[in-house]
Amino acid sequence: MAAEPEIFELSNGRITAKIASWGATITSLLVPDAQGDLADVVLGFDTLEPYLKGMAPYFGCIVGRVANRIKSGKFGLDGVEYSLPINNGPNSLHGGLKGFDKVVWDVVERKDGECPSITFQYDSKDGEEGYPGDVTVRATYSLPEATALRLDMEAIPANKATPISLAQHTYWNLAGHNSGNILDHLIQIWGKHITPVDENTIPTGEIMPVQGTPFDFTTEQKIGARINDVPGGYDHNYVLDSGDEKNGLKHAAKLKDTSSSRTLDLWTDAPGMQFYTANYVNGITGKGRAVYGKHAGVCLETQGFPNAINQPNFPSVVVQPGAKYKHTMLYEFSA
Repeated sequence: MAAEPEIFELSNGRITAKIASWGATITSLLVPDAQGDLADVVLGFDTLEPYLKGMAPYFGCIVGRVANRIKSGKFGLDGVEYSLPINNGPNSLHGGLKGFDKVVWDVVERKDGECPSITFQYDSKDGEEGYPGDVTVRATYSLPEATALRLDMEAIPANKATPISLAQHTYWNLAGHNSGNILDHLIQIWGKHITPVDENTIPTGEIMPVQGTPFDFTTEQKIGARINDVPGGYDHNYVLDSGDEKNGLKHAAKLKDTSSSRTLDLWTDAPGMQFYTANYVNGITGKGRAVYGKHAGVCLETQGFPNAINQPNFPSVVVQPGAKYKHTMLYEFSA
């Protein structure tokens, strides 16, 4: 049995992250602005209790075994039909009723010093939430530079092929978690296409150019500029097909709050990114009694494409026994 969930701290003197073993969840992240003033730029709660009670709409956690939606909670693999819990309209979302965000992960390594890090491990069992095979999952958070946070995720299936697609579900507000909505944040996304969705938010299978649509963030735009042209708000997977590369990672997005000039550059090796504008957040009381309303944060969830297990033309999310799933995210902050 894993230990009682705890909150751990990573700090390098410039940025300080608090990360819980419950869901490997970022609960707080202090980042300086141009004047050196710190703000907590992630939505969340002060204590573990609200997370444990299921009050968080995936604030800050790692979701899996498969992030995003699987159509009708069904897929076939190696001649076997699998059925998953339905928890989002007619679909299975973020690993089911008790995904990786709602379990205690073990701390298997901690390093202090100039590049502090913490590694969490979770052993997912065959049949858990309907998925096939045992899988060992690891997530390492580190502070590799003065103002950078890195997440390295890996997963190894032991005995059966299985879909695996992990995502980090932090809600960002670079003005500070308690500063209101993110509609005035500027964003650029290095994706020239999205995977459009049907009425149940399941991709149709099409790869649609964003040019000439409200989904075009190939140049920097205010998040709120055209959000009213998108029914419900943004909750769409971008095909990361046009970013510069460095150290094996490609530029996925650049988010900027003009009031504080805090900027986040996100780099990843994943094929897609869910751009989600907290459309369903509705009056949640968070840290310091701040009330989070609609659009209080923005999620930049790099991922495999939604419902890829049922879409042969999407990049495969199936991992064979003994093979290794790997997914890295690098968050670079500046001001």
